[in-house]
Amino acid sequence: MTEPSLPELLHAAVTAVGGTERPGQVTMAEAVEQAIDDGSHLLVQAGTGTGKSLGYLVPALAHGERVVVATATLALQRQLVERDLPRTVDALHPLLRRRPEFAMLKGRSNYLCLHRLHEGMPQDEEEGLFDQFEAAAPTSKLGQDLVRLRDWADETETGDRDNLTPGVSDRAWSQISVSSRECLGASKCAYGAECFAEMARERAKLAEVVVTNHALLAIDAIEGASVLPPHEVLIVDEAHELVSRVTGVATGELTPGQVNRAVRRAAKLVNEKAADQLQTAAEGFERLMELALPGRLEEVPEDLGYALMALRDAARTVISAIGATRDKSVGDEDAVRKQALASVESVHDVAERITNGSEWDVVWYERHDRFGASLRVAPMSVSGLLREKLFADRSVVLASATLKLGGDFNGVGASMGLAPEGTTGEDVPPWKGLDVGSPFDYGKQGILYVAKHLARPARDGDRGDMLDELTELIQAAGGRTLGLFSSMRAAQLAAEELRSRIPEFPILLQGEETLGELIKNFAADPRTCLFGTLSLWQGVDVPGTSCQLVVMDKIPFPRPDDPLMSARQKAVEDAGGNGFMAVAATHAALLMAQGAGRLVRATGDRGVVAVLDQRLATARYGSYLKASLPDFWYTTDRNQVRRSLAAIDEVARKAEEAGQVQQAESSGNA
Repeated sequence: MTEPSLPELLHAAVTAVGGTERPGQVTMAEAVEQAIDDGSHLLVQAGTGTGKSLGYLVPALAHGERVVVATATLALQRQLVERDLPRTVDALHPLLRRRPEFAMLKGRSNYLCLHRLHEGMPQDEEEGLFDQFEAAAPTSKLGQDLVRLRDWADETETGDRDNLTPGVSDRAWSQISVSSRECLGASKCAYGAECFAEMARERAKLAEVVVTNHALLAIDAIEGASVLPPHEVLIVDEAHELVSRVTGVATGELTPGQVNRAVRRAAKLVNEKAADQLQTAAEGFERLMELALPGRLEEVPEDLGYALMALRDAARTVISAIGATRDKSVGDEDAVRKQALASVESVHDVAERITNGSEWDVVWYERHDRFGASLRVAPMSVSGLLREKLFADRSVVLASATLKLGGDFNGVGASMGLAPEGTTGEDVPPWKGLDVGSPFDYGKQGILYVAKHLARPARDGDRGDMLDELTELIQAAGGRTLGLFSSMRAAQLAAEELRSRIPEFPILLQGEETLGELIKNFAADPRTCLFGTLSLWQGVDVPGTSCQLVVMDKIPFPRPDDPLMSARQKAVEDAGGNGFMAVAATHAALLMAQGAGRLVRATGDRGVVAVLDQRLATARYGSYLKASLPDFWYTTDRNQVRRSLAAIDEVARKAEEAGQVQQAESSGNA
């Protein structure tokens, strides 16, 4: 019996999920198959509606080797595990004559810990453990969440937090979960045989496809902890997010609260001298953190340096002292010891990293009204790390709707440690960039409007003309607006102002409800507008008439005082490159491409992306940014845009009215 061809397999999978086969999807699948066969790497841009998940899953399943698929968002993980993979495996089983297994794997803290649930958790203020269920008032939100968690623990098969609906607060979850450092280990834990995290790892070892997240992929690469099972193929979906997620995992933080918590936990376990040494070091660190000024520390001030060295040395002494208690501690005491050790080790590692002063690290001080002062350290770049850890021993496919910035893949490739496409040489991973296009006709479905007449935006300046423009656009569109703002403050000011100007159009604001509720309410009422900031840009998928105007208040360049971005920009300039284009413009292009991608989510969608920043039309870098966006029809004519929005709104209202009449008639007949 001959082996089935890739087109046969793809057709079977697409039919199984109720989709439509698209030329771009076929091209992508063929390219993924080729990359896996060659052991090479592929960067593939597949626009919304292409069906990119099947474009990589089908050739990966057909190849028969273990594949790790890493995604950035929970929504895509769920889609893969609950929808795409089950249907695809069922469809391919008769053709492949085997049934590939698949599994989800996340970091340990994402799973309910049975030891914490049944034995309680270490308490900072007193000896031993306490029962969090008794400590929380039963009528409080925390108490209610904990009761729900205890009930859920009896029925869940996975212990995965994301399978708990509705969810619970981070505070509640932290009381029944542990980090990898706090875990007792399956062999020492009384609940090791039933451990949800261990069961997930065992399922992953047996699976042909392992679905995980960018963070766990980063931990596996950075810490060399072999969290993921060995694999021959790595597919990174939503790959435009990978660099920021890896940077986040590689970032260390030190706060007075964190240090004081470590002191309290360690004091129960070590001799008085070691505890006093850590307490004294913590007090010195806290005093200096109250005096520091926000910003990058190109050189750590001498007094802060001494305080960090004292903290590092005291933490090292305590770690040794806690280690000496290991043979004496069993059961519940071991949980107390593990939590204390995890806290002190975290303090030690960050303090040592900052005092070592690597030229490849960026150190800065932050102060937040809510969270207080913190000292942070992050890698100048993660490109070398990604090149060495991700691309060395496996075939890697990077997929996203936005990887091609300014007309090519080299910008994103460079951020991941790849030389320009086509470069050859020793230790240069070969790769190919491929844009398979989109099933949408962007030139006919959307307009890119730049408000060229507005004043150039100034940082934190009054933008009354922008608010006037936004008001008129929303009125022309009849609501139906997703407002994407470059800062939370700008989103809040705009929401406050427009709620008083145009009360007939409800304005929803990020942060006032959960994201899920906001999107649900936005989609339900076409006259509603939704305003938010950067984290909202990728979370909205509302096809249809509820979103026909996407507004960006200004080009989302990094803030000039962003310590990490400014350090990266300076490093490029010191090396003779164009730091602004390599860092700031690339950052803005990626966010704008993601933002503009919210408009057209289905073949029937129509609308306008309005950028209320004249620089997109007037600055030299404007052409680079425009080349990163979907190929909409472009104009700076404000009157033309208002007429177009009004016409789109009228068509939408007629369609909605017709739908309501049809629904009423159906109800009457029923």
